Amino acid sequence: MVFGSDERPLYEIKANLFKGLAHPYRIRVLEILAGVVEVPVSDLLAETGLEASHLSQHLSVLRRYGLVVSERRASVVYYRLAFPQVADLLRVARLLLSELLQDSQRHQASALTLPAISPAP
Repeated sequence: MVFGSDERPLYEIKANLFKGLAHPYRIRVLEILAGVVEVPVSDLLAETGLEASHLSQHLSVLRRYGLVVSERRASVVYYRLAFPQVADLLRVARLLLSELLQDSQRHQASALTLPAISPAP
């Protein structure tokens, strides 16, 4: 399929959205934020167990791709989801993952019923 020049940027933007999601710790941070209005960075550090520098890098990526926003109040930085739809996306991804894992378990169960393969002579 060939994309027109006016369609390509939209697909690039979508791809970048998924780049922002493409790390387990970033997903974890987003899931933490999905359950609350906002979270101070100290709570994110405690919840993820990451070093401050590593968490900072992940938060930077999430900000760059427009998934979270931050606000400094005095000496505390608070984070929240940039859009409530991010939480919806996480819920849908979790449902899909559940379906994929169930399908995988069915295949594993089916594999156990296959006849044994004798060793080569």
